[in-house]
Amino acid sequence: MSENKVNREKPSQMAEGIAMQRFGESNKPEDERICNDPYAIHFISPEIIEFGMKHPDEAKKLIENTERRFPGLSSSIMARVRYFDDFVERSIDEGLEQLVILGAGYDTRAYRMEELKNNVKVFEVDHPNTQSFKTRKIKEIFGSTPEHVVYVSVDFETEKISQKLFDNGYDPLKKTCFVLEGLVMYIPPEAVARIFSFITENSPKGSAVIFDYYPQSVVDGNCKLEVGQNIRNHLIELGEPLQFGIKEELIEDFLEEFGFLHIQNITRRL
Repeated sequence: MSENKVNREKPSQMAEGIAMQRFGESNKPEDERICNDPYAIHFISPEIIEFGMKHPDEAKKLIENTERRFPGLSSSIMARVRYFDDFVERSIDEGLEQLVILGAGYDTRAYRMEELKNNVKVFEVDHPNTQSFKTRKIKEIFGSTPEHVVYVSVDFETEKISQKLFDNGYDPLKKTCFVLEGLVMYIPPEAVARIFSFITENSPKGSAVIFDYYPQSVVDGNCKLEVGQNIRNHLIELGEPLQFGIKEELIEDFLEEFGFLHIQNITRRL
């Protein structure tokens, strides 16, 4: 498979993988876990759940092998989930009116954060194939899609989010938090630029955006650490290759070009 070959024909395998991480963390004792997602299990293939229950030793070995190949990645993913959760909760406390989750995948914040249900309109934006699977599962869980959630289907590589959001009731005058968890690294630079331009041009003072990214060296294949190379190669094999990165020392300059202020960059170097 070509390094640039992207497979969007099926729901995202990475979205399922992240749901598996949340499911695993949620099964830990309450005083040990850093997040709890009671809905994550619904987005994992039944075959995977059944295998884990019938063959716990083999499942444990697979997890251990994954940790050896990608040391620290699982812990990093869970730390990201908790950090993003805390960021959204602070935004709610500060008067959030809209939450836009770009590349929503199987994100469940709209359903597990009670504070969002009465006061905040949530826009979940993702590729039509992943979005279709997501909404089907949500209907299975709750009987219908919640009234406070709007599902917006967008192919980030070929479509602009602007018109799709406006057509679905997005209000550029309301205080908004934009969540891009596990998104920008999987879409082309021009798509990332369109998203950041939309945010700065169509959200009022006091709005915020939170996103994660890979260093450019991981995307280019120049990372000196084996884990960086392994992540890149694994994603190519999945058909969800990395397409966008930022040089860590240039993150502030990059965001300031779009008009962002009060930039915080929290990182662990790869």
